[in-house]
Amino acid sequence: MPNLKDLKIRIDSVKSTQKITSAMKMVAAAKLRRAQESAEAARPYAVRMERMLGSLAQSVGETEGAPKLLAGTGTNETYLLVAFTADRGLCGGFNGSIVRHMRIMIMDLRAAGKTVKVFCVGRKGHDVLKREFPAEIIENKEGLGRRGIKYHEAASVANTITEFFEAGEFDVCTIVFNRFQSAMTQIVTPQQLIPFEPSNSGDEEEQTPTDDGPKAVYVFEPEEDEILADLLPRNLAVQIFQALLESSASEHGARMTAMDNATRNAGEMIDGLTLTYNRTRQAFITKELIEIISGAEAL
Repeated sequence: MPNLKDLKIRIDSVKSTQKITSAMKMVAAAKLRRAQESAEAARPYAVRMERMLGSLAQSVGETEGAPKLLAGTGTNETYLLVAFTADRGLCGGFNGSIVRHMRIMIMDLRAAGKTVKVFCVGRKGHDVLKREFPAEIIENKEGLGRRGIKYHEAASVANTITEFFEAGEFDVCTIVFNRFQSAMTQIVTPQQLIPFEPSNSGDEEEQTPTDDGPKAVYVFEPEEDEILADLLPRNLAVQIFQALLESSASEHGARMTAMDNATRNAGEMIDGLTLTYNRTRQAFITKELIEIISGAEAL
């Protein structure tokens, strides 16, 4: 039979934990609202910039002298995978889903005979991946977005990736991040950034219309290749900025959901422990009464 003192200590401990998880849930909910607004506000710009570059790339991509960020190096032997995770835990499967997807991608690329390099953005992903793939990790950045996601942080990551590319460290770059859908749902999204490849992340109604009817003819000043040489590095930073915003909103949503579940579980545990405490206490009282009655009858 459990000790009443031990049960009381455990109930108090679970109540303290419940207060902490409840407070963390409310903090995450407040941060989620701001992060969600930022992510949703930035989506149209990122989607339209990507589409505009896609239309420009159609006329330039196959020509000689096209920017390397668009045309690539001519080979795809070395891949750089950029994983976006959080610096903190207690956010459910947010970090684990990215790590699992990265593990699958690395193993598939290895099986295809490709060389894989990993760039970790966030401490949690780095802590796990460095145990399994220590030789593949070439860069790690932590502490981004502690006071909200800023564009200069995304530009710093983009500059690092560009430096690696210009140094011939990789041929293809793909980022892996959680795209925010709701507080309970985050979608792991791989997106190729180098060489530039338009994605299908936009809304269906925003996709390029069908080929029916006349198409607009644009005159570019300066030439398309000059425009692309300036816009491709900027698009790289914009897409990374969008990925950071989506990842931040997903992290807060996952943390709010996880802390809500933890608070509910703590409440159920408190109810169960309280019931056990009351039953044990009643059993002790009954035992004492029986002993008193037995002693009185013996006299």
